[in-house]
Amino acid sequence: MNKVNRLWVVDDDEIYRFAIKIIINRACIAEQTFYFDNGQVAVDAFVENLSDPGQLPDLILLDLNMPVLDGWQFLDAVGKLLPSLSKKVNIFLVSSSNDEEDFARARSLREVHDLIVKPLTTKSLNEIMLRLQQGPIAC
Repeated sequence: MNKVNRLWVVDDDEIYRFAIKIIINRACIAEQTFYFDNGQVAVDAFVENLSDPGQLPDLILLDLNMPVLDGWQFLDAVGKLLPSLSKKVNIFLVSSSNDEEDFARARSLREVHDLIVKPLTTKSLNEIMLRLQQGPIAC
C-alpha cells in the first residue's frame, strides 16, 4: 500500500493524538505526520505553506469539535484556498459525533471525502488509503 508524504492530524484531544500517533505508525500510511491541537494553528500552517505546495498535506484527518477554530471553520478557511492549489489535499472528517446532520453537512462539501466516527483503527486508516488510491467514484 502506498503512503502519503504528509499527513496532518488536527484534533484538540491530547489522548486521542497520542493514540492516533501509535495507530498511524502501525498502519504505516505516512512518511511524515504533523499534529495540530486546533483548527487555527492548522489554518496558519496551511497559509504559511501556500507558496510551497510540497509542504502542504496530502491527507488531513480533521476533528469537528475543537476550541479556537473548529473543523467546520477550518474547512471554511481552507476550502477557499483549495481550488487554486496545484496539489490535491484530501480531507477526512473524524469525530466522535454520529449526528446525521454532521454526516449530511460533510457529504455536501466537495473538499471532504467522508466523515468517519472515532476511534480510528489501523483498518480504517488502511481503508482511507485504499479509497485515495482508487480515486473518486462517479455518481
